[in-house]
This record gives sequence, structure tokens and C-alpha cells, in this order.
Amino acid sequence: MEWRDQGILLKIRRHGESSAILDVFTIEHGRHAGVVRGGASRKMAPVLQPGAQLDLLWRARLEDHLGSYQTELIRSRAASAMSSRLALAGLNAVTSLLAFALPDREPHPDLYGRSERLLDLLGQDDIWPLAYLHWEMALLEDLGFGLDLSSCAVTGRQDNLIYVSPKSGRAVCAEAAGDWADRLLPLPAVLRGEGEAENLEIAAALSTTGFFLQNRLAPSLGQLPVPEARGRFLDVLSRQP
Repeated sequence: MEWRDQGILLKIRRHGESSAILDVFTIEHGRHAGVVRGGASRKMAPVLQPGAQLDLLWRARLEDHLGSYQTELIRSRAASAMSSRLALAGLNAVTSLLAFALPDREPHPDLYGRSERLLDLLGQDDIWPLAYLHWEMALLEDLGFGLDLSSCAVTGRQDNLIYVSPKSGRAVCAEAAGDWADRLLPLPAVLRGEGEAENLEIAAALSTTGFFLQNRLAPSLGQLPVPEARGRFLDVLSRQP
């Protein structure tokens, strides 16, 4: 068995004395692991960094085996990630969430494309937080937990939407909230593509999407909690001017 594909390196762990196991999000084969001989060497360390874009040749005797990778670097994102605390925290959040959330060997081509484009924006701190918010909403959508913020779940109105139902993920207008308002999640305007998209408002929006990551997605995977790297990214974002 063998195939060739491109992918984003999500994480790497040592295997034996000099090899490494790569967890890669590929275009056609989803999140897929494989062994790289000599992958733990000093020579390979600058190449095999999370976020790197790799050309991959995977081989195994049988399809369900771990198999081995031959890798060639297409694009390193290390320099962009090290350009600021926000960029590094953002890279770690993206790779950690993908490794956490994606099922093994199941293609998600739309999410792959979004992830690649997001990572290519690393270092552009003025636009990256909003791009990340859109990506996180796409992650929820792609995995079956998307938010419907187009109209009020109760009245069907499309104005004055200021809440999100924690049960349905649908928007709720102020007039329909009533006595349930304190049980609903906030709906910052930036989640609906409105407003100035300041970092603090984006952080507030990510608190709402984070509820669905923690309380809907994670339990469906049998995994808790959501990776700490996401929380560290929110902390850095909240401190940004």
C-alpha cells in the first residue's frame, strides 16, 4: 500500500532512538499518522515543526498499519510563528485543535483548505484573530456542531440578535429571551460579521464558540478537556491592544 499527498504537520513524538511518529492533516487522507526514520535527528528538527507544509509518501504492508512516511518540506511556517507571541500561540491552538478534533483517516477537504489559508496568514497580527474566529466556526460546522446565527430560533426575526442558545446553537433575539436570558450565551456582533472586530470582542466571541467545543464537540469524541493551547491563545489575544 502507498499513496502520495500533501499535509500540515500537527504534532510529532519520538519513536525509538531516532525515529518519530508524525500526525499530519492531509488533503485526501485526513488526519493520518506515520513513522519517519531518523525523524528525531538534529538534521530533521528544523523541518519537522508543527505547522509545516509537507509533501508525503506513505507506505505500509496493509492499509490499517501505522506505516512510514517519506517527507519533503514544501513550506515552513516556523519564522512566521516566531514573529510574535500571538502568532506562536495561534499556531499551537490550530494544530492542537485539529489533532484533538479530527477523526483518524477521514478526509475533510474544505476544513483542510481553510486551515492552510489560516496558517499562511501567521504573523499578520492585525487580521489573524478574526481569521481564526472564522476558522473555529468552520471547524464546528465541518464536524457537525455549527452555529445558526441567521435568525432568531423563537421568532424568526433577523434583528436584535444578542444571544445564542447553548442547546441548539441558534441565535435568539432580545425580545424572545425573556426569563431565559441568564441561561443563554452572548452573541457578539463579530460572530455575525458585524462591528469593528476588536481583539476583545473576538475573544468574547471565542468564549461562545468555546462553549460548543467544550460541551458539544469534546464529549462527542469522548475527550475532555479541549487542548490547553487554545486557552493560552485566548489569554494572549485578550492582552493584545
